[in-house]
Amino acid sequence: MTAAPPGPAFSVHDIPFSAHGSWFGISPVLAEKVRAEDLHLVSHQNGMHAVLRFVPLEPTTGDRAPTDVRATPSRLTWTGTGGHIELAYEAPDTVRLRGEGLGLRVTAAAHSLTPFSGTYFYRDPVDGAHMFTSYETGRRYRLTALAGTVTDVSGGQALGAADRGLTVAGEADGAWEIAVEELDSARHPYSSSSTFGQVAEAAQRSFTQFVDAVAPWRTSATPAAELAAYVVWSATVRPAGLVTRPAVLMSKHWMDKVWSWDHCFNALALAPGSPDLAWDQYSLPFDHQDDSGALPDSVTHSEVLYNFVKPPVHGWALGHLRQRLPEPLGRAQLAVAYDRLARWTDFWITARRAPRAALPHYQHGNDSGWDNATSFDPERVVVTADLSAFLILQLRELAGLAAELDRPDDARRWTRTADATQAAMVDQLWNGESFVARGVHSGDTWTTAGLLDLMPIVLGEHLPESISGVLATRIEAHLTVHGLATELPGSPHYRADGYWRGPIWAPATVLIEDGLRRAGHPHLADEISTRFRALCETYGFAENFDALTGTGLRDRAYTWTASSYLLLAEAHELRRGEPVEAARTPADDATAVHDGVGVPRG
Repeated sequence: MTAAPPGPAFSVHDIPFSAHGSWFGISPVLAEKVRAEDLHLVSHQNGMHAVLRFVPLEPTTGDRAPTDVRATPSRLTWTGTGGHIELAYEAPDTVRLRGEGLGLRVTAAAHSLTPFSGTYFYRDPVDGAHMFTSYETGRRYRLTALAGTVTDVSGGQALGAADRGLTVAGEADGAWEIAVEELDSARHPYSSSSTFGQVAEAAQRSFTQFVDAVAPWRTSATPAAELAAYVVWSATVRPAGLVTRPAVLMSKHWMDKVWSWDHCFNALALAPGSPDLAWDQYSLPFDHQDDSGALPDSVTHSEVLYNFVKPPVHGWALGHLRQRLPEPLGRAQLAVAYDRLARWTDFWITARRAPRAALPHYQHGNDSGWDNATSFDPERVVVTADLSAFLILQLRELAGLAAELDRPDDARRWTRTADATQAAMVDQLWNGESFVARGVHSGDTWTTAGLLDLMPIVLGEHLPESISGVLATRIEAHLTVHGLATELPGSPHYRADGYWRGPIWAPATVLIEDGLRRAGHPHLADEISTRFRALCETYGFAENFDALTGTGLRDRAYTWTASSYLLLAEAHELRRGEPVEAARTPADDATAVHDGVGVPRG
């Protein structure tokens, strides 16, 4: 199925306008909780930095022109009463802008220039282009006029505080056009044989090819699929700095990193249609694995953080990723993946198990990915059942990989460790009604009204029915009209915008939905999927959502949310196409219908 141009319209207040491979976007969002009146070129090299401001102008008075802003995947448009301005990506580092009936003021976002901050502005005597150089990004931004006239140049070569920029106006017919490039030190003068229309059409083709590859199954029953694909497509950056591969950032708002569990959900969504990009997503944090075997907490253009880690979901993810890739991984690729996953697992077994302890521990809520969940209120250095469950799945995945790679001794060792860890988890943390958390230093145990206590459902078919049934019942109690609340709404600790103390999150939804299916609870899994998909279709792809109202919270253009929608929507479409079978049992559903992430076996 091919999307009809121009693709889904969206608000740049929620989703930045950008393109696959680019390190910058066009947005009014300048930082967390900071929104400007005007659209800015916002770069994510060396962090998130607003570099240039775009102000539409009335051509006769030079005053700011009121405009409506509309965005589709290929074109951003300002429309005023007397004219319009359009912007499209010609390349990941180059945008073209043209206008008619409106002028445009382009200025440095920073008003002050110091020896260590701000933007310097000058006209290049080599080609006559105007250049902005940014301390914050360490890059240059070249503006070349292609049609029309450049007027009102101010702040050229100025130091200190100044208004640095220029105005672009039309000739007699009112039309003008410019190119803006993000570059390093220098490059040949700008030239292009493509018209603006051709540039926009090429951008549209690029997006259409992407969405047709990653969501060929989309129908009217999955109305947010194209916008979800745009969120992922536009948040992808080319390799640069410490980013060793093409990478899907979590957002081109302020959450502009790759965290070492978020990336797994993007990899899974991309796998069938863009397998190379999917494998890059899975592999990128492993490129920065340290000597202990730990993965970094996060990776971005100029920063790799190791002060926290993220949970070992990578065995679970690798198993599902292999099922979703259109071609099997080669033996050499499997061997590299095995060695990296083994080192990551050994980190949890050695560096995160106290002497004589059978179970690993977190050192802070951040290590779990559920930063401020109520499980970490009594103490922060704790043993939790979700961690043990993820590690068990990772151990079992390693055992299977070892067998494939003809390493039988390793396979037996991983299997023994998985069995011992699961036995210890049940023996030490299951009280017959729930899993408890235990302080490593105090030995105290506690339960909460948080969803994190129920995450061992990810073990699916490996759990005894007596445990999975209890977990399913308790999970259902977290299900609001919009999805799974991370803290029971009746809890005294529930907060509507409390991060992991109430709001709905995509990764918890996908992990639990998958675990329930594999544990033989497909109807509850279906309901969770249905409500989460409806949530995204109504409220977009926010970092998280108010569990009672559905309102999107925090960063509004989060890729793991978009990817989670794509995963669940694809599975929904494939299930709708399955023949109806009579007298199906829960066991049949668990073992025959679904093979992970809610996706039916082919």
